[in-house]
Amino acid sequence: MIGRHPSSDDHLRDELELRGLSTSYASAVDFRDGDRFAALFVEDGELVVPDYPTDFRPVITRSGHAELCAIPDRLAHYRCTFHLVSNHEYAIDGDTANGNVKCVAHHLTAADPDAAEDAAESSDGSDFIWYIRYSDDYRRVEGHWKFARRSIHLQWVEERPVVKMAPRRP
Repeated sequence: MIGRHPSSDDHLRDELELRGLSTSYASAVDFRDGDRFAALFVEDGELVVPDYPTDFRPVITRSGHAELCAIPDRLAHYRCTFHLVSNHEYAIDGDTANGNVKCVAHHLTAADPDAAEDAAESSDGSDFIWYIRYSDDYRRVEGHWKFARRSIHLQWVEERPVVKMAPRRP
């Protein structure tokens, strides 16, 4: 409607849906659900990722459903991942928006079975913790927010030993 200003209720609904989009992204990655992951993006959507460990900046672009669908499987060398999202900030303008979301992403590797048995500390593996700032562009499509472009800005990485891991889920 021309001249209509969104109500605070509309703005709150938009922010809640955008937060839900980031949560769904994290869940799709953690459950390695490529179809669900790709569906969070517009048809020509892009994900721009760092070339870690060489470059922490977002420099590699993956676009379109087929490339995006394969993203969660690219993490198969990790036993599991665990993403925690927070600090959502949005600027909403009609059916487009941009925002910044922070994330702490855990990437667990299994212990090396060939490691020395008499190591001073036993460990089930390592936790590579990525501190991320997502820079996002969003577009509302058929009444729902989707990512038009998401860029992963890697801030720093930590590595910690994992003392014990739960058995893998079936």
